[in-house]
Amino acid sequence: MSDHVISLIALVVVFAVATLTSVHMGALAIVAAFVVGTAVAGETADDIFGGFPGDLFVVLVGVTFLFAIARNNGTVDWLIHTATRAVRGRIALIPWMMFLVTAVLTAVGAVVPAAVGVVAPIAIGFATRYRISPVLMGLFVINGGSAGGFSPISIFGSITNGVVARNQLPGDPMLLFVSSFLFNAALSVLVFFLFGGRKLIGRRAQEVTAEEPGETGAPVTDDRPTGGTGGGTAADLATAPAATVVDGSPLAAPPLTLDRMRALTLLGLLCLVLGALFFDLDVGLMALTVTVVLALCSPQAAKGAVDRCAWSTVLLVCGIVTYVSLMERMGTITWLGDSVASVQAPLLGALLICFIGSVVSAFASTTGILGALIPLAVPFLLGGHVGAVGMITALALSASVVDSSPFSTSGALVTANAPEPVRDQVFRRLMTWGMGMTLAAPLVTWAFFVVPGWL
Repeated sequence: MSDHVISLIALVVVFAVATLTSVHMGALAIVAAFVVGTAVAGETADDIFGGFPGDLFVVLVGVTFLFAIARNNGTVDWLIHTATRAVRGRIALIPWMMFLVTAVLTAVGAVVPAAVGVVAPIAIGFATRYRISPVLMGLFVINGGSAGGFSPISIFGSITNGVVARNQLPGDPMLLFVSSFLFNAALSVLVFFLFGGRKLIGRRAQEVTAEEPGETGAPVTDDRPTGGTGGGTAADLATAPAATVVDGSPLAAPPLTLDRMRALTLLGLLCLVLGALFFDLDVGLMALTVTVVLALCSPQAAKGAVDRCAWSTVLLVCGIVTYVSLMERMGTITWLGDSVASVQAPLLGALLICFIGSVVSAFASTTGILGALIPLAVPFLLGGHVGAVGMITALALSASVVDSSPFSTSGALVTANAPEPVRDQVFRRLMTWGMGMTLAAPLVTWAFFVVPGWL
């Protein structure tokens, strides 16, 4: 058995074990890098550590640290409540506002599962109160997370664009972001009409009382969504027993005020966006700079923020990238890419790569998949058989829109936050939708982004 086959088998084992057990995928990947690197490739510990992505580590820690402080000082709560009150009681607009809020959070650097974990309990609370299908609301939150997830300063975007840059492939970060946003917005339009959105058009919050039945037939009660990780002030306010309407808004609590620290946090996020987009400053270093300034201005808000960083995601991404770096040094990536490129039909090879990303991501971490599959596609792209920008976009979308599967993190968060009487129904519908996406997303993205560049 060749070294290339051994390294690929080890990667498959990492994904399989992490999916079927509670062992962390990132830790497994680092152990695999150690075992395969020393036993097969003959590398030293220094060689293995040389593949650790220090720049990506700083990005992940910086943006999640900043997001944790924004949650601590109430900036995230303020954004959610301000956005929700803006619809002024128009129930049909509430799902779209949840979509936009989640997209904004992920676009400025929040990890997608973290953003979904914050917004999902609030969104499901509104769905229960105003007779909106929890499946519709949950899919809007998940799609919103994916829509903003590929901005140039987001986690998904940083991973994807970093791989493209390191391999000297032609890339277009803004095109990737816009394509992701528009694709997920179009997908949400379909969701809106498939899951009862038409019935919401024209309805106002004042017309709905707590005694009316919900869309799924379950009574609208004050039961709190359970099982989510969002928690916090915003979730409590959104599901509080008081069901009054304030100024025509579907918000059952007084609005949060924009105090000095929240305004400073918003200014810091704006500086991060401007610095990254227009001055080509490093996202991770910028995020840490803004974080330190906020911590100096309000040490209380920074208390405990380090503990709320997405350390699990940091370990996941850095572990996968470390192992993939080993595969690159072993020549496995080039060997595999040459094998795909040898397929007589390049378009078929591109479609196959998208299907692999879609299916695996539906049962595992999208972040880990992006860190592993995009490098695997690099040799295929270097061959010039298909357009690199279109192929990367199709693969990224195929691997991310299947997050609606209840076996993926975002889908699981929505299912966990659904009211107990309808939780099984939400699970079944998300599973049906997610499995449908694993088949439809690769075909649609391949047709839209890969085929035109090849013709």
